[in-house]
Amino acid sequence: MAKRKIIEIDRALCNGCGLCTTACMEGALELDEENKAVLVKEIYCDGMGACLDVCPTDALKIVEREGESYDPKATYKHIVKTRGKDAAQHVHGAEPSKRAPAPHFHAGCPGSSAREIAKEDEQGGITVSGRSELTQWPIQLHLVSPFAPYFRNADLMIAADCTAFSFGSFHPELLKGKKLVIACPKLDDTTGYIEKLAEIIKRNELKSLTVAVMTVPCCSGLYHMVEEAVALSGTPIKLKKVVIGVDGTIVG
Repeated sequence: MAKRKIIEIDRALCNGCGLCTTACMEGALELDEENKAVLVKEIYCDGMGACLDVCPTDALKIVEREGESYDPKATYKHIVKTRGKDAAQHVHGAEPSKRAPAPHFHAGCPGSSAREIAKEDEQGGITVSGRSELTQWPIQLHLVSPFAPYFRNADLMIAADCTAFSFGSFHPELLKGKKLVIACPKLDDTTGYIEKLAEIIKRNELKSLTVAVMTVPCCSGLYHMVEEAVALSGTPIKLKKVVIGVDGTIVG
């Protein structure tokens, strides 16, 4: 067995609320006969920590230790059996996209070529209601290059895919003045995400780093990936977290 990220439970702190058992889409947690959270099987825990944000007593944490590897196929079958096929569609990595994996640094595809987007000065141009504050392309984490010049000395926003659709003022209040990277910790193939983020952070002397996520449990995985990337980069940069509710308000 190799070392990997996996959940650890402090039984003394667990109050048996059961919130973690429903927050974990992989069904890795359940309550035992003493009404304490326990790990069902190591192979069901993806190590993303979606359960952490719902625990009211901080009884859960992600640790690195030797353990059986996460098995998405076995987890999918487990959820189909215990929660049904609809719930199983949300199992991390169980049904990866059929599209070809994107290489880390694209050059040939016109849709993924790096470019800056010039913004007309509002004083000298036409003021447009609801104008976009996006100043670079591409933005999807699979497609961006750590070497793109627009990342140099930038204020960087790493946002979960749903945030811009949920928060109506995403552009003027969160994105303005920042470069953007988007990702979904639940539906993306996140292989290499931490390493790529670490390269972006390490190489570009960022002025600030902000992570925007939703309140839904799976979304917290993106924040934890960025935390790991910061640690891996060895760069002492403060990480700001913005949490958006499904009602479109900033809640944290």
